[in-house]
Amino acid sequence: MKDFKKHLISNDKSISDALLMLNSLKQDAIIFVTNANFELLGSITDGDIRRALIQGYKLETLVTEIIQPNPKYIVSGKVDLKSLVQLRNSNYKIIPILDIEEKKIIDVLNFRFQHSILPIEVIIMAGGKGTRLLPLTEHIPKPLVKIQNKAIIEYQIDRLTHFGINDCWISVNHLSEKIVDFIEEKKFEKISFSFLKESKPMGTIGSLNLINHFKKDTILICNSDILTNLDIESFYIDFIDSGADMSVLSIPYKIEIPYAIMESENGFVSSLDEKPTMTYFSNGGFYLIKTQMTKFIPKDSFFNATDLIEALISCGKKVRTYTHYGYWNDIGKHEDLIRAQSDLNNIEF
Repeated sequence: MKDFKKHLISNDKSISDALLMLNSLKQDAIIFVTNANFELLGSITDGDIRRALIQGYKLETLVTEIIQPNPKYIVSGKVDLKSLVQLRNSNYKIIPILDIEEKKIIDVLNFRFQHSILPIEVIIMAGGKGTRLLPLTEHIPKPLVKIQNKAIIEYQIDRLTHFGINDCWISVNHLSEKIVDFIEEKKFEKISFSFLKESKPMGTIGSLNLINHFKKDTILICNSDILTNLDIESFYIDFIDSGADMSVLSIPYKIEIPYAIMESENGFVSSLDEKPTMTYFSNGGFYLIKTQMTKFIPKDSFFNATDLIEALISCGKKVRTYTHYGYWNDIGKHEDLIRAQSDLNNIEF
């Protein structure tokens, strides 16, 4: 969280000092008491101060006299996701994050701005030419095409950081230098970027084998031209709980048939369905895979995500599907872009 130190107060400060800090924090009014080494000693809220004053404490009293000594916290790099979800569901708003070794506060998680902390790495596939969006993509790579003055890829990055994802690879090819320059100039907070530069087209997942080492056990792969409000946390939890080796995001696609559909047996009508709506599930362009599944991706080859799905199934691996019923728009054609410009006025991301 930017400026997390505004939530920290030294143990030599008074209740009066704490009141001033809490007042400035408004709806985020909680502070954490630390020693000189920023080690967590306790927490204070407006309610704690009200109770202390009623009990006869003075404004000059040190904050250490009224702290809650056992506040909830999380440890960086060792976040138990289900415990974090439980804290959020229990109406905790702001949680300190401690260093794994020194136990000092290194950040603060504010659920108003960040929904989760997911232990995954991301690869954004941004190497396509975007030919269906010509002439827009003649000199601008498709991930940098703007929707309401904001690049498509920027919406994706904001979504990733909203779920606490901080390691991101971007696979680039067409007009790659413009994507690299954009990312470096933006200076996104709380997420670090590395780039995979394809010397030739490698499909929607082939460039993963350009990575020599992954930091996390799970990888999220996503196409750079998709605008969605996907709950990545739910997608990830479903993947882990299922024990799958790969999970494919699916999008319901409805087809309304304007005629009655007949079922027959031996030439005789057995049933009639008047103007039915058929629902199919299409590939949503987001994938979660276990890191060790990258061994099924051939080196230096053109390889699509669908090729990996088929390879895993043929080897007896578990490939799961996760259906997203929220907003999803593959910005592939001009009409998709026009629709997205309008949708942003009504869709919550």
